[in-house]
Amino acid sequence: MPSTAFCPPTFVSQTLTISSGKIVYYTPSDRYWGNTIERSPLIFLHSLGGGSSHYEWSQVYPAFASRYRVIAPDLIGWGASDHPAREYYTSDYWLMIAELLRMVGTPVRVVASSLTAGIVVRLAVQQPHLFSSLCLVCPSGFNDFGEDQGQALARAILSVPALDRLIYTAAAANPLAVRSFLTQFLFANPQRLREETVSAYLESACRYGAEWAALSTLKGNLSFDLSQYLPQLQTPTVIFWGEQAKLTPFSLGQRLYASAHGRLQGFYGIPEAGVLPHLEVPEWIIYGLRRYFLS
Repeated sequence: MPSTAFCPPTFVSQTLTISSGKIVYYTPSDRYWGNTIERSPLIFLHSLGGGSSHYEWSQVYPAFASRYRVIAPDLIGWGASDHPAREYYTSDYWLMIAELLRMVGTPVRVVASSLTAGIVVRLAVQQPHLFSSLCLVCPSGFNDFGEDQGQALARAILSVPALDRLIYTAAAANPLAVRSFLTQFLFANPQRLREETVSAYLESACRYGAEWAALSTLKGNLSFDLSQYLPQLQTPTVIFWGEQAKLTPFSLGQRLYASAHGRLQGFYGIPEAGVLPHLEVPEWIIYGLRRYFLS
């Protein structure tokens, strides 16, 4: 069932069905915002990591409800959407994002983060007609410039049958593990971590079948070298990057921006923020979107 516990006020959850399952998405309520169906769509796509969901963007997307038809989905395998019990690969997310955009009506403005942002770049290279513009926050393929980014050991351990799901339950789907992951890897300043954020990530991580998508990410099923695709990008694109990001450091962002050879419209560092500046310092992202992306 869709969760309303972390749905922003004046927003509602709705569903649509694509080939891989049912997607739950969050959008402004017509009761408060009028008939939003006539407005230009603005899509917010969350990252792919244990506990990820639309909540990742929930401090940002309400700021744009008066002007756009905001749509913030839980991708298949995450949040309140369906969780098919199978391995996930990059092609699965190409297809589901492409289907979602076609249903919304293309071309579309898309805001995406982390690995999802990297996958969106690959989709935009293949099908540029789907996008009008892109805003990417700490985009990565998790194997950029051929660097593994520390996943080799995790892949070896998680390749053991049954052990992977046991590890997920013990090391990811519990409050202590969620809090530790957020403070040690995602937030630059742990004091900014709210209890609501821990609860939202925990709820998503503990949903039945949530381990399949999360473990597929950890095993490297979705990893690739984003630097090979940025030079091919034709869609107008800006990048925001937390200057204190740990999993994907700021220096990586600068290298990726340079690899695009002038194809991108801008690269902006977010001071005192980690890999999820839209949760840690949402006011910076709201400002950046208004000034550099939607102006």
